[in-house]
Amino acid sequence: MDTAVKQPAALVGAGVAAYRNLVMATIGFGLTFWAWNLIAPMSGEYKERLGLTSFEQSLLVAVPVLVGSLGRIAAGALTDKYGARLMFPLVSALTIVPVLLLIPARDSYGAMLAVGFLLGLGGTTFAIGIPLVNSWFPPAERGLALGVFGMGMGGVALSGYFTPRIAEHGDNLPFLVVAAALVVYAALAAVLINDHPDRPVPTDSLAHRLGDAGRLRVTWELSALYAIGFGGIVAFGVYLPTYLKTWYGLSPTDAGAKAAGFALVTVVFRPIGGWLSDRVHPALVTAAALALAALMAIVQAFDPGLAPGGTIALLCMAAGLGTASGSIFALVSQVTPQAKVGSVTGIVGAMGGLGGFVPPLVMGAIYSAKGSYSIGFMLLSDLALAGCVYAYGRMRGFSGGRAGGVLRR
Repeated sequence: MDTAVKQPAALVGAGVAAYRNLVMATIGFGLTFWAWNLIAPMSGEYKERLGLTSFEQSLLVAVPVLVGSLGRIAAGALTDKYGARLMFPLVSALTIVPVLLLIPARDSYGAMLAVGFLLGLGGTTFAIGIPLVNSWFPPAERGLALGVFGMGMGGVALSGYFTPRIAEHGDNLPFLVVAAALVVYAALAAVLINDHPDRPVPTDSLAHRLGDAGRLRVTWELSALYAIGFGGIVAFGVYLPTYLKTWYGLSPTDAGAKAAGFALVTVVFRPIGGWLSDRVHPALVTAAALALAALMAIVQAFDPGLAPGGTIALLCMAAGLGTASGSIFALVSQVTPQAKVGSVTGIVGAMGGLGGFVPPLVMGAIYSAKGSYSIGFMLLSDLALAGCVYAYGRMRGFSGGRAGGVLRR
């Protein structure tokens, strides 16, 4: 009888621990992503203060994003080895340093670039949280759990909205507020985040584990899909305000508000993509979501009026891309051995982040050459359709029970 009582108690305890870790990881992800995006909302001020060209301004914004994306590769592999209990509070605490350094660096472009490089550290927590959440939830619940964690990417949108408004009350106030929040979070994370007791700990070297993950065909297949799904979100986050101002003649305030609405839809639909993947094969969810994004890109290529046609098309596109970004990581958890989830997540996450910086360059170049965005939207529809076909034709054959065999294909 004692054993019968202890087993349910143990299950309840494990469930509480799982949700505690999910909540802490999501908060940490959102907060570090806010820190990661501190420069972009203030880039207009830095351009005027330092007399920057448009290219120099773009480079200043891009450096932390690129470093954060590439840094996920190492962060994921280190999480496999040392666990999120160490990595989450450590990375959160280290991110405080560049956040505060933004204050004395503000009058030097070279110093801002150097601090931006260090600020990229905040963008690596995505690859720490995925293996943590993945280890605490059973396969039938991982899609939704990973989707909820993925809502932390809304930290970028929060930064874009709140950072300039906080700065109105003091130039240095946004950095002090974020630094203080990181101090509190790092302390709480050190106490409240726990690795799963059955977490497999690899014994080989970091280079060997990254090499193993890089040799898996599925790593690059998932990277390509995520570069379309999450890369599309990043691309529109960066370029949508410019597109709305240039093509539809909106004021900067109106364009920013509508871009924030696009970002909010992607955040909401990411856990929906994960939830659907718990009930339907994630490859089918990914294929359907990318098909919706492709269709809406075609609609937008014909330059509909903003109200209501363009607004509906862009928001439906956001729903498709958000759903796909959630379902793709449900697929990662299904086909990747637990001991390699961090390494594979790091590579896939890096490719997703980097995938967001090609489309804005292409859209800008096409508009400069042709005076229209239609070709750019048609190219986006082609990419999304290709991802849809590949997800349906290739990835729906993957299953959790056969992951080991499939991974060697």
